[in-house]
Amino acid sequence: MKTNSVVAAVLLMLLGTAPMTLAQEPVVAHNTWSYGASMPVALEYTAVAVLEKRIYVVGGGTPSGTVAANVQIYDPATNTWGSGPQLPIATGGGCAGVVNNVLYFIGGNTGGQNYTNAVWAYSPKTEKWSQKASMPTTAEAGAVCVVEKGIIYVMGGYGDGSFLTTVEGYDPATDQWTEPGQLQSMLSPEDTATGGLIGTTIIVTDGSDNYVDGHNEGYDVPSNTWSWLTSDPTLRQCACGASIGGRLYSAGGWDVVNDAALTLTESFTLSKNAWRTLAPMPQGMMTPIGGSAAYKGRLFCLGGNYSNGGGVVGTVEIYQP
Repeated sequence: MKTNSVVAAVLLMLLGTAPMTLAQEPVVAHNTWSYGASMPVALEYTAVAVLEKRIYVVGGGTPSGTVAANVQIYDPATNTWGSGPQLPIATGGGCAGVVNNVLYFIGGNTGGQNYTNAVWAYSPKTEKWSQKASMPTTAEAGAVCVVEKGIIYVMGGYGDGSFLTTVEGYDPATDQWTEPGQLQSMLSPEDTATGGLIGTTIIVTDGSDNYVDGHNEGYDVPSNTWSWLTSDPTLRQCACGASIGGRLYSAGGWDVVNDAALTLTESFTLSKNAWRTLAPMPQGMMTPIGGSAAYKGRLFCLGGNYSNGGGVVGTVEIYQP
């Protein structure tokens, strides 16, 4: 009788005449965009990284044209913002990576044409910033990737009047950078580009060397070699992008042909060496230098501008592949 009772209860649940007691997975709407809570302080030229299940937005440029030391922390689980200890020096245009639960903020500019090669490390355990070995090259707007064994790669950028092809690796375990020239340079100078890691290949795309041309370059980390990949069909820079699930996603950005902020969303598949058009952003956005992160299979686009030269905004747009 006991067995029959269990079977009857299961049948009742399946027929919908009894409440379901088993946990159900939420329905995921794929290839869709949504909004998150806006940033408390609207900024552009930020550095963004995921640390302890939260998205850190570090430094940046203010609506008045100055640079900021703000550390704004977004919790995707609660859709709320908090703040952390400020950068020791206000800086915009830096890049960020996380290794062993420590966030590293690299390069940027401290106002005007004052480019920096400083490296700052933030530990949530101590809630303090500490200075690390400086990057060999002084630069802002570089693309960044963290690869196997916790090495942070910084590629390209702009510094001291030049668009850069430099590739430099930082090992937090030893607090040392690769020697200049040790890593093969990029095939073309790029700044404000999107970077992402697929397998052992770093992809850098949608940047500028004073002329936006849709360049798409792949760097094979084990062999220390670059190769050309299929160019982005749309000429743009300052896009929001990151790698998720074996694809590189690129959204929005500055359409240099029509001088407008794009809503276009695309993905690049390395195995097919091909681009695919996806659902457009709800609001066209330019996220100059940084402003994007991947977390739990979603792309987060934070802050920037709605138009070239437009006001700085704190809008948060989230893409679910």
